[in-house]
Amino acid sequence: MAMPIVVGVDGSAPSLLAASWAGQEAAIRDAPLHIVHAAVHWSHSVPLVPQPPTWGSGAEAAAREMLHQAAIHAGAGRPRLSITTEIVDGGASETLVNAAEEAQLIVVGHRGRGGFAELLLGSVSRYVVARSPCPVAVIRQPHAGDRGEIVVGVTGRAGQEPLLDFAFREAASRSAALRAVHAWVHPAVREPGDMQPLLYDVEGVGEEESLLLAEAIAGWRERFPDVTLIQQVVHEHPAKALINASTNTDLVVVGAHTGARSLLGLGSTAHAVLHHSRAPVVVVHY
Repeated sequence: MAMPIVVGVDGSAPSLLAASWAGQEAAIRDAPLHIVHAAVHWSHSVPLVPQPPTWGSGAEAAAREMLHQAAIHAGAGRPRLSITTEIVDGGASETLVNAAEEAQLIVVGHRGRGGFAELLLGSVSRYVVARSPCPVAVIRQPHAGDRGEIVVGVTGRAGQEPLLDFAFREAASRSAALRAVHAWVHPAVREPGDMQPLLYDVEGVGEEESLLLAEAIAGWRERFPDVTLIQQVVHEHPAKALINASTNTDLVVVGAHTGARSLLGLGSTAHAVLHHSRAPVVVVHY
């Protein structure tokens, strides 16, 4: 059996939207869906002031109803989808990261019940995206109808195989086109110690960057011959390019280099895309 897709819910509107998206994704992948709600079962011995309410039958019944509603959203129109639910004792962030060890994908809403309305990305989402050992999908708002296209950001640097593998497989499973976006803002440094010129030929550098993108995805064309591949090279910041592309796509796939995490456990591009994308975003660490 395929590894499950896991979605975390807390009863908020974003988490129910995440459950619905996760159900669709599980159906596309022919994978089981596991819906998780994390709840701290407080004890009277916990030295907190004020003492939080205890976990009683009423709280458990409310949590069960929450999971039931999430399952309804996830399974709507998908009668063959295998759905399981679970209440886990613990914090939501740690629960989902632990669940990621045996999942193929973790799905979260961009904010939960406890988030401040002005924050674009909630603390649980940030934590899970930064620390999950498997790809994480962050769901913002639904699109009105499928665009039939997925966007992936490609740097052209070595090590992006997990990112490209995810993007091509996702496009193949959806019968969608894949738009590989490569953005540049200045001549790339190829080797340590390289000096960047003060002046350069924009058109010439653009041709070099196009060749870099073509080389990065060359082998993947042969592996996925049925995927319609669109190559796009733009002269602007990578985050801006992906955010712009998110307007007309079903999904944005972005990489986060494990060895170069900076902002909240992510690189600057992934961080910006997560906050401002108009489409669901999947972050793949490599």
